[in-house]
Amino acid sequence: MYSRGSDKAEITIIGAGVIGLAVASRVAGEGRQVYIIEQNDSFGKETSSRNSEIIHSGTYYPPGSLKAETCREGNAILYEICQRYGIGYRKTGKLIVATNDEESGELESLLKNGQQNGVQGLAMLSEGKVKEMEPNVKAIAAIFSPSSGVIDSLALMKYLDYSAREGGARTAYRSRVVGIEKSADGYEMTIEDSSGTSSFPTRVVINCAGLSSDKIAELAGIDIDKAGYRLHYCKGEYFSVGNNKSRLVKRPIYPIPEPNIASMGIHATLDIDGRMRLGPNARYIDEIDYSVDQRQKGDFYESVKGFLPFIEYEDLEPEMAGIRPKLQGPGEPFPRFRHQT
Repeated sequence: MYSRGSDKAEITIIGAGVIGLAVASRVAGEGRQVYIIEQNDSFGKETSSRNSEIIHSGTYYPPGSLKAETCREGNAILYEICQRYGIGYRKTGKLIVATNDEESGELESLLKNGQQNGVQGLAMLSEGKVKEMEPNVKAIAAIFSPSSGVIDSLALMKYLDYSAREGGARTAYRSRVVGIEKSADGYEMTIEDSSGTSSFPTRVVINCAGLSSDKIAELAGIDIDKAGYRLHYCKGEYFSVGNNKSRLVKRPIYPIPEPNIASMGIHATLDIDGRMRLGPNARYIDEIDYSVDQRQKGDFYESVKGFLPFIEYEDLEPEMAGIRPKLQGPGEPFPRFRHQT
């Protein structure tokens, strides 16, 4: 698959998660030689498939931040892509709920934050209005975010993968990048796979390696501590809700987010088929581990029983875990997107 001898790739993308696939779908074509290098045996095996599958609106992020801007714009783009290419989604909206007076005050600040970010349609709801929309949710007030929704993340990645391949992109699975050397007109990539080690030149390298993106940056000669690129692994676990209770809410229900947005809090989310699960929690870890700690079940129950009183301890079963690659370490403030010049 790799270029050898006098051949040269135009663009090499490291990582076939949703970001790598989206980039590949945009840059492939017009005769460009585009390679995607992925260490797993298929696309989207890590963070891209281990999440809440929520289409966010941009309510939470600091006003004026690039993250807020890209979230708001990406929200509209995702719905457009889903409609155009038949990707499963539901524009459910979501509720961010307050269960006491202190949380109600925090809702006011969050509403103002979202409005400053240009999020359209945000509305503060009274207790009565919440009860109209969600009879089984307990809250004294809530923010309704009408542009939030849920998406079939696997279907989205299948579309992006197809689009990239249609443009001529070629993917090498079970392949690891072990070397990136700067050359006069690009980079020399060294790849390790089942056949051994091989190298090829490329003009451009795009790092979409997710949990390994800091290691890739380091291979390319970047001082990741000086640049602020060293990652912290933040694990989030999910518990499914059984006993025929999935239909007791119509949309995702979120609590007030935690300080510094280390997590948006354990929430109830629905997939496109309406199945409910709770999560994620947020625990910083040192090693990648996707097991679910069943001892967390009590914490999940305690976290949601105040606003989801129909949930019983016995309803919860461990489902899955995901790991978020964060620049933000434990107790650190929310970081803005960073760039290397």
